[in-house]
Amino acid sequence: MLIEPAFPVIDAHNHLTMGGYNFGKMKRSKPRIDWDHDLLLSVMDAARVEKIVDLTPFYGEKLKAVLDFHRPHSDRIVVFGTVDFERIDSPKFPSEVRKTIVQGFKHGMRGLKVFKELGLHCRDKNGKLVMPNDERLKPVWDTCAELKIPVLIHVADPVAFFQPLDNTNERYEELCAHPEWHFYGKGLPTFDELIQAGEELIAENPQTTFIMAHVGWYSENLRWVSGVLDKYPNAYVDISARIAELGRQPYSAKRFFEIYQDRILFGTDVLPNAESYRIHYRFLETEDEYFPYAPSPWENAQGRWRIYGLGLSKDILRKVYRDNAHRVIDFDW
Repeated sequence: MLIEPAFPVIDAHNHLTMGGYNFGKMKRSKPRIDWDHDLLLSVMDAARVEKIVDLTPFYGEKLKAVLDFHRPHSDRIVVFGTVDFERIDSPKFPSEVRKTIVQGFKHGMRGLKVFKELGLHCRDKNGKLVMPNDERLKPVWDTCAELKIPVLIHVADPVAFFQPLDNTNERYEELCAHPEWHFYGKGLPTFDELIQAGEELIAENPQTTFIMAHVGWYSENLRWVSGVLDKYPNAYVDISARIAELGRQPYSAKRFFEIYQDRILFGTDVLPNAESYRIHYRFLETEDEYFPYAPSPWENAQGRWRIYGLGLSKDILRKVYRDNAHRVIDFDW
């Protein structure tokens, strides 16, 4: 079994300090800043992870606390923050949100993370869901463009999360374990409405760099993701939490990597552990057949299937593992 990656790796999608964040209640509690950095770095070294991006749901003083905590290891850990979208109705929102992002950047934040609150959780004073392409959010994207920092945005979950929860739903077990992830029949936008709003957001803000999380929100349909990448040069994708999906369509996935090798970032969305990293490397680098996509099959599984390796070339691996991340993220803070 593959032990090390062909090149040093940047994990551009991880969550080290999520704390008690609750999407349903839009609550951001105290950041989890009790990581044993020595242990974390030892795991990273064992898996040959050069850097990791900590995507936090914090801003202001809580974000500063995370940045200060990681600062002794800023050569290995980079932090993204967010903003308070619930303030959208305030007449001061444009100036406040710009100040929040600028201050975060000055303290060391190197990107903005947008969670799936837009379109699914965040509502304005009239009770209307705030969609990703809401024109009132323009100051957020403009400020990121001005500072030349990317926006890593999660717009939609897997398609099955928006379908009836019955014996035809291939993620039945996963959704039974996490009912809060099931969005069907709750008066929420459909999957298609969400991804359309996400595409419109990218189209309307060409100066802002967007990293579309989880293979462009639609790993089940690489043709749709390809269409977005073809139309908008400011769009990138990461592969976080989607090797299970990519690995069961290896021919299409390999072609996708070959065509968009300059637009794909490596990421896991899994708390750092050497075994998980090695499965990712096996998926990307070998042509192994029918192997588990997680260290413990069916534990926290996305579905009862196995995956096939892509056997990508060294040139593509180098770009996906690290070069593309360096292209869109300034790691010096």
